[in-house]
Amino acid sequence: MSDIINLLPDSIANQIAAGEVIQRPSSVIKELIENSIDAGATEIKVILKNAGKTLIQVVDNGKGMSHIDARMSFERHATSKISKSEDLFDLHTLGFRGEALASIAAIAHVELKTQQEGSDVGTTVKIEGSKISHHELGNFPKGTSLGIKNLFYNVPARRKFLKSDPVELRHILDEFTRVAIVYPQVFFSLFHNDNEIYHLSSSNLRQRLINIFGKQVNEKLVPVSEETDFLTINGFVGKPDYTKKTRGDQFFFTNGRFIKSNYLNHAIRASYDNLIPKDHHPFFVLMLEAPPESIDINIHPTKQEVKFENERLIYNYIKVSVKHALGKYSIAPAIDFDSDEDYSFQRMGSSHSSLGIQSSGTSLTKNDGYKYRGETPSKKEWVNVYEGLQSDKTNSNIRSKEQSELKLDESITPQNNFEPSCFRTAKGYIINPIKSGFVIIDQRNAHERIVFESCLQKMTTGLSSSQKTLFPETIELTSAQSEVLLAVKNKLHLIGVEIEKFGENTFVIQGLPAGINLSGKHLIENIIDDFSNNRSNDLKLEEKLAAAYAKQTAIKKSKQMSKEEMILLIDELFACKMPYTSPSGQKCFVTVNEEEIGKYFS
Repeated sequence: MSDIINLLPDSIANQIAAGEVIQRPSSVIKELIENSIDAGATEIKVILKNAGKTLIQVVDNGKGMSHIDARMSFERHATSKISKSEDLFDLHTLGFRGEALASIAAIAHVELKTQQEGSDVGTTVKIEGSKISHHELGNFPKGTSLGIKNLFYNVPARRKFLKSDPVELRHILDEFTRVAIVYPQVFFSLFHNDNEIYHLSSSNLRQRLINIFGKQVNEKLVPVSEETDFLTINGFVGKPDYTKKTRGDQFFFTNGRFIKSNYLNHAIRASYDNLIPKDHHPFFVLMLEAPPESIDINIHPTKQEVKFENERLIYNYIKVSVKHALGKYSIAPAIDFDSDEDYSFQRMGSSHSSLGIQSSGTSLTKNDGYKYRGETPSKKEWVNVYEGLQSDKTNSNIRSKEQSELKLDESITPQNNFEPSCFRTAKGYIINPIKSGFVIIDQRNAHERIVFESCLQKMTTGLSSSQKTLFPETIELTSAQSEVLLAVKNKLHLIGVEIEKFGENTFVIQGLPAGINLSGKHLIENIIDDFSNNRSNDLKLEEKLAAAYAKQTAIKKSKQMSKEEMILLIDELFACKMPYTSPSGQKCFVTVNEEEIGKYFS
């Protein structure tokens, strides 16, 4: 029998390794900036073209490399960080595996220019697909410049799955800011398509946070500082009134390395017990310093997951430290979280003014530019539409092919004498009888679905209405927020949000969707946060934006509704292409049949 096991060529092995280490342009940014930090750089400049798809260049003033080291750095498992197995448990650098440059060189065109301080000459190395095409001496400034062009040029399947520029840029900014936060003493700058997004001078941690998150964060910061024999904790947490419904601005660093830990996040959340609502998340930036031998970071290629020798002890230290900081500064909630904002809307030609259907732009009339599949059901016919839907196909994916192609069951004869007799529970559920029992609808989730599908329709047709604000509202954003807003501004305009740039990171809101009664600043900032934190790889830019808008403008569960308003919401829900779930995947309705009801009385 012939042998069938072969040793893979280095080029294929490197591409396999690249698949683990380099997932997208942001992975390259992370690896190169960390190398610059390890090289002792005090100035790091990042240059991007087309969100890193065309060009990623990182320039530093670190110690540079010799002629031989410049070539060796692209070999797999070639590293200056460790030399024996024991070093894995005494790490003082961010990199150590020696995989990053080899992985990048396997899937891109790479040009390295480097020169050591005191040396008369430097080195240029050019590599394409792991093959060196150029290696010679040159004369360059002290430090290293690495240019990465045409990422994934030889792995078309990987390149095809890269997302839009705004999405990829957001991932890059996440990685960039994580390193910039934990090393405030280092100067950082970042350019995208010749536009400088960040210019971060050397500073202390508080000033670095202000430069990244905006001036408004300064008065919201509470310092945390605790030192024990085992662990040192330094950084800041946000005041209870500085919370969000997303987890975006939360940062843990261990020995200068950004880490992710749901367990330690829970310690922070527990520290705010009774201070913030359950569905809100506090801002925090905490630096943990622990003996290297008590931490294992060699458990994942991204090195963002770690194992602590005594995780429970660290959990308690963090919880107590944050509670102590909040108590020391006499922090108490500064806003009334129990207040219920009443988002009132006026629906054209309807007396149902408080439901908010106008915010979605949907209407039961057929001449408003909103096209439904088949006939739009009247309020006496929606139950028959429901009966024709296959509820057992529920799937949380917004773009589920099965659900998006559902058609109404034309074999069902409408009961024109049917009049819904719905009522609402105290928790925001609408209950209505149907032929087989009754349906229970979550009014919040249902309205999110209605608004979401309407937004997508408006982005396609451009048929939207905007109401000019009496006094234009000015908002100041962070650099990262500005980039996101600029990328989606035209799409927002299609759904009625008129906003223009007015300075470096300042914008003016000129108009909002007709009938909406909501602060423009609040709306824009939360849309940006929701859009940026939507990590789904299955959704297009328009779908992520529509989901963010729907989340912000849908009615609350606590909203009191009249019978007419409930009927209107039911009508529009079952006129949706996919009425089963909200954009975030939550169920819009469930059913209970008569057999199930009978079991309760048997």
